[in-house]
Amino acid sequence: MFAYPLLVADIGGTNARFAVVMEPGGPLRPLAQLHTGSYASLVAAAEAALGRAGDLFPRSAILCAAGPCDGRRIKLTNATWTIDGPEIADALSLDQGLLLNDFEAQALALPALPEHGLRDLTAGLAAHGPTRVVLGPGTGLGVAGLTEAAGRFIPLPSEGGHVDFAPMDAAEAAIWTALERVEGRHTAESILSGPGLARLHRARLAVAGGESSTEEAPQIVERALAGQDGECRETVVLFLRLVARFAGDMALTFGAAGGVYLAGGILPRLAPLIDAPAFVAAFADKPPVAAFAKAIPVRLVTTPDAVLYGLAAIGRAPERYAMEWERRLWRP
Repeated sequence: MFAYPLLVADIGGTNARFAVVMEPGGPLRPLAQLHTGSYASLVAAAEAALGRAGDLFPRSAILCAAGPCDGRRIKLTNATWTIDGPEIADALSLDQGLLLNDFEAQALALPALPEHGLRDLTAGLAAHGPTRVVLGPGTGLGVAGLTEAAGRFIPLPSEGGHVDFAPMDAAEAAIWTALERVEGRHTAESILSGPGLARLHRARLAVAGGESSTEEAPQIVERALAGQDGECRETVVLFLRLVARFAGDMALTFGAAGGVYLAGGILPRLAPLIDAPAFVAAFADKPPVAAFAKAIPVRLVTTPDAVLYGLAAIGRAPERYAMEWERRLWRP
């Protein structure tokens, strides 16, 4: 189905990462990580990445991008690109291609993740069902599920990051009053993302009567990790508790007895600050179904470029994946 060399790419609102697999079962060869905003289109970025590799002409591509997928087309949620699969195939002279939502691809990558690239937050818990969920904050907040039936993996894409997100207690309610709304709403993504972390920090400082902050997520994370700023650390602790709570909500929504996987651009970076018992307690605080939540394993994905390995696995054995191939492949 997918001829080689195979180009794979993970396109986010901030960064676009490209790699290539030269032959079936071959190693993943990184090409480039480019800033999305520096290029007018996916084709321009792909040509730049391929140009760095010399005379490399892929015959197929499997790409994922941060936005809702309509068959062969994705409009990035947090960037200006519109990605059209058949147009890319024509521009790059490809025989075949496939376009996925970024967290649909994250879900499809779960079976290909090596154990050494995972950190268990719930020691001793094993999967006890076929359905898993993966979520993670980055420029936005992605959520997707994966289930298995008759030996095939079935992705369950979603836009779960855009659900409303409410405070749980009086302290959070006070922060919510100072929290900037996005398009008139408090959504999970507006709080649990890179920009959301900065909003949360400003709101928390405002409620505490401290000085206002102009710091963005990278600076907040850096200062929290370095132990240089107690306020940044407190914001990160709150952020992680809210992520845990949202992860528990998504576990219930998907019935994810197979496990919850935490990915994205921010959480692996915050790994040294994740207090596993506290995280799991917030995750499982779901009465009257707390017993169900407490039995779900929670794992942090620490493997760099995990989703690219998943895209390569699809190219290697597409028959393992149940998808609407006729509607989504770029060439008939």
